[in-house]
Amino acid sequence: MKIAVLGGGSWGTTLADLLAKKGHDARLWVREQAVMNEIRTTRENSWYLPGRKLADNLEVSTDAAAVADGVRHFVFAVPCQFIRNAYQRYLKYLPKNAVIICASKGIELDSLMTMSQVCEDALAAIKPRFAMLSGPSFAYEVIREMPTAVTLACKDKKAAKEVQEALSTSYFRVYTSTDVRGVELGGAIKNIIAIAAGVADGLGFGGNARAALITRGLSEMSRLGKAMGGERQTFMGLSGMGDLVLTCTGDLSRNRQVGLRLAKGQKLLDILAEMKMVAEGVKTTEAVHALCGKLGIDMPLSEQVYAILYKDKDPSEAVYELMTRSLKDE
Repeated sequence: MKIAVLGGGSWGTTLADLLAKKGHDARLWVREQAVMNEIRTTRENSWYLPGRKLADNLEVSTDAAAVADGVRHFVFAVPCQFIRNAYQRYLKYLPKNAVIICASKGIELDSLMTMSQVCEDALAAIKPRFAMLSGPSFAYEVIREMPTAVTLACKDKKAAKEVQEALSTSYFRVYTSTDVRGVELGGAIKNIIAIAAGVADGLGFGGNARAALITRGLSEMSRLGKAMGGERQTFMGLSGMGDLVLTCTGDLSRNRQVGLRLAKGQKLLDILAEMKMVAEGVKTTEAVHALCGKLGIDMPLSEQVYAILYKDKDPSEAVYELMTRSLKDE
């Protein structure tokens, strides 16, 4: 199978490497000439995945036309706030029967659209089949071939089966679902809760607080997800609870790291300026805040994360307000 992966960050590079190792004709599009040159000469992407040798048969280029030539399956692995631009950049190269596999997690801030809605809007001219890849999957572990299980959501069962078989390996297990909305929202909202978990850990709270955050975070995720058309049971699976647990507890979680540093008194802009990769939860928090207002959904944890990020609220005060809210049934 010919597959193009758009985005030379840690996740895009990892997925391209996985596909190439399986023997697919995998092409990786990167933005930076220096990254392309390094991968071609050393078989390494040292900026995002230092010390990991990439498959010899993985092609890499900054030329969109060359990467897309003869390809029907396209994996988009760029930060979610830039994915519309990526879709528009590639529109002229996409065939009518294109399959779009989105590996970006978040909600577009300007439009409040999910990733599938952005795809439908930006690529309306060709109406591609859309699949959402999500679940607990740190790139650092996948590229080291550590056992990982994820969910691929697609309305088209034939396309889902094609992609499932293309991606699955002895260490990367892909389950399928038809609940695109639930899977994409789980992957987006869990990043907000991961920031909250980082704040709690940074303040020195223990396992009790972390367990409460994960559990109540799952409740918030399910509440908004159901209101937007997702299926409640989806949030109990890999793309919901699974990804939530990973990002709230794993040290490789960029969003949890943001929370840890906020709890230590660092300013958001300083934290983001020092990060190599994007913490999607920062913008997603702003988008979910707007969605909650629009839909009338109560999400106390997410609202306190919003206040910490955008209103300079003291994290300790946010915790106090959460713990002293009016009492209610679970």
